[in-house]
Amino acid sequence: MESAATKVKKGAGGRKGGGPKRKPVSRSVKAGLQFPVGRIGRYLKKGRYAQRVGTGAPVYMAAVLEYLAAEVLELA
Repeated sequence: MESAATKVKKGAGGRKGGGPKRKPVSRSVKAGLQFPVGRIGRYLKKGRYAQRVGTGAPVYMAAVLEYLAAEVLELA
């Protein structure tokens, strides 16, 4: 039988307790983009363009907008 001192307590989300929290990573960094994925997702939801917005939609849209901005800046 395990004693209370040797038992490892689990934290929120199934993490092991005691360790340092990991630094949050933005979705823009995960996708390797400069444009803000979170903000675009918020605008898509707030603008009521559709009843539901998928998780990949703001990532894709941010990538398209970033590409178009790069093309315009390249020509300027």
